[in-house]
This record gives sequence, C-alpha cells and structure tokens, in this order.
Amino acid sequence: MDSVEIFIIKEGKRQTARLLCDTEMLTIKFVLENGYSKVYSGDDFYECLGLIRKEHSDLTFLCKGAKINVHPSSMSSQMSQGVKAYELTLGKYALRSDIVSIFDYEENNLTNDPQIQKEFFLRWVETDIPEI
Repeated sequence: MDSVEIFIIKEGKRQTARLLCDTEMLTIKFVLENGYSKVYSGDDFYECLGLIRKEHSDLTFLCKGAKINVHPSSMSSQMSQGVKAYELTLGKYALRSDIVSIFDYEENNLTNDPQIQKEFFLRWVETDIPEI
C-alpha cells in the first residue's frame, strides 16, 4: 500500500491529508488530520480521487487530479492505474510532456466535480487541432 500526502484547504486553513492507495484492490483510504477516514474504490485511482473530492465538496484539494483540464487517457489509466493523467490544452495535442501525477501539487483551476473535468475532456476531444 502506497501512502501519499496532499494538501487540502479545510475551513480556510491548509492541512495535509493522507491517501493510502491499495494497488491490488484499487482503493484509496482518505485520512484527515482529525482522524476521519473513509475508503473509496473505483476503476482507477483517478476515479477514486474524484469520488473523494465529490463527497467532500467543502474541501479544496490542491493536486493535479482536481484540476479542470486534467484527465487520464485509457492507456495512461491502464498503465498507471490512473495515477498519471494528461494536463490538456484546448486546440493542442496531448504530448508526453503533458503527463502529470494526479497527486502533484496544484492550486489553479481546481474543481471538486469530476463531471466538470469530463466535460472539459469532451470539449478537448471535439476541438479542431490545427495541422503542424
């Protein structure tokens, strides 16, 4: 089981949260400083993190996995169990250099609603990309 610490904002104060990632069961145990914990399961860790964020909409998650334009491809999901995803830009192809860890620190363009990320991804897919 891998343990990852991320920053969150709770009641206006920055805190750390621990994510205990079980690669065999594809679960994340979400643990707050006050002792609260709950286990979330999904098809990959990106989905688990989305479930955590959705249920805890009162918290701000300061990580790439909460950024509006971050979404895994099906291959990155399979190969990294959803830990690696693309930071997408409308009108541009996704490159290897756009791959990020969903647990890396981020403080801009965040959402707790996985549906908003899905909608951005669908807009990105539908956007015409100019030929090089």
